Amino acid sequence: MMRVLVTGAEGQLGTDVTRHCEHVGDHVLPMGRGDLDITDRAAVRTCFEAMRPDLIVNCAAWTAVDACEGDPARALLVNGAAAGHVAHAAAAIGARLVHISTDYVLDGTLDRPYRESDATHPLSAYGRSKLLGEELVLQEAPTATIVRTSWLCGEHGPNMVKTVLAMLRTDRELRFVDDQRGCPTFTADLAPLIRSLGSLGVAGVVHATNQRSVSWFEFVREIVVCVGGDPGRVTPISSAELQPPRPAPRPANSVLDNCRLDEIGIARLRDFGQALSELVSVLSSPPDGGAHTP
Repeated sequence: MMRVLVTGAEGQLGTDVTRHCEHVGDHVLPMGRGDLDITDRAAVRTCFEAMRPDLIVNCAAWTAVDACEGDPARALLVNGAAAGHVAHAAAAIGARLVHISTDYVLDGTLDRPYRESDATHPLSAYGRSKLLGEELVLQEAPTATIVRTSWLCGEHGPNMVKTVLAMLRTDRELRFVDDQRGCPTFTADLAPLIRSLGSLGVAGVVHATNQRSVSWFEFVREIVVCVGGDPGRVTPISSAELQPPRPAPRPANSVLDNCRLDEIGIARLRDFGQALSELVSVLSSPPDGGAHTP
């Protein structure tokens, strides 16, 4: 068992990382935004020196992609410089580090899934800030693990599954883009993989998503089917037809090839279909329906 410090512990992924590590018997040190400001280099160093974790999982980030486009300086601070602070402090105490990154560091122009060795070329301020974070992490802590993932969905925090379930309770038209493809990834599945990578001390970039790629349009149709709705209610549109237009450009192809997991000998995450069904069941349960076990 390990002492595991989780930054961004109140977020969508951080919550499930915290839950999973507690479930397997780790001593978990959850750090929410109010507990630790990762943009404060001295505060991060002081915290890590006091807590002395074996493993640090950095889930803290500013993930509002369009808001980042309007405030790139803040994005670079939170997603870039602060990641470097975390890595510097982790290396100083000899702790292993897993840092969470994103498909948005890629430009989406390839006609195949992106491998870890492919060149990065972010299109948005968010993507540029996350790429800076990757670079600073590996500069400060060369043995750190960078986990790139995509299209996160979970029980906690906003995501596409929750958005669609809310829309289905209204008469709103379901119009979703069919020219952006990726792999929906479920935090309840990703959290155990993150711990495994940290426990093994895997160095460098690792792509980790649930298997099977879809467009947003196709994904929404599957969500609708999961709740017994009519998938014909979902209409495909192009990104150019979005109203209002999105400030930040998105990669057209952000499908991540998880080939490094094969090299390491760690099983890929399952097809997202079953994970989607399980999440819809959890989100559809009454509030007093019992605690969810990761």
